Amino acid sequence: MILYLVTTVIFLAIDLGMLTLVMKPLFTRHLGAVMRDSPMMAPAGIFYLAYVAGLVFLVSAPALREAAPGRAALHGAVIGAMAYGTYEFTSMTIMKDWSWAMVATDTLWGTVLTGFAAWAGVTLMMRFQA
Repeated sequence: MILYLVTTVIFLAIDLGMLTLVMKPLFTRHLGAVMRDSPMMAPAGIFYLAYVAGLVFLVSAPALREAAPGRAALHGAVIGAMAYGTYEFTSMTIMKDWSWAMVATDTLWGTVLTGFAAWAGVTLMMRFQA
């Protein structure tokens, strides 16, 4: 449970900055009028809680048991690329105003953020358990 909480805080803190500074302006530039003035917090909260739970279950907890933060980073990055890429490439396929800039930026961001959050959570837990 502590690993989940630590990873969630890391993920949210970092993603908040990226969403505010990069992603919102990028998506607004391409999607404009179809964007909400402010995000719906309930669906966002459900996504974050479930996504980090899956990350911890599939990646971080096994890496922590094996004391392998590098493995957490790699496997987290793969999960991030798959999850964010699924969303972006599907959106590009079916949405007329989607752009390759959105696909590339968000997919890369999901890869880096997920890998880093998994690595950081495992690394911090290993330091506190020692």
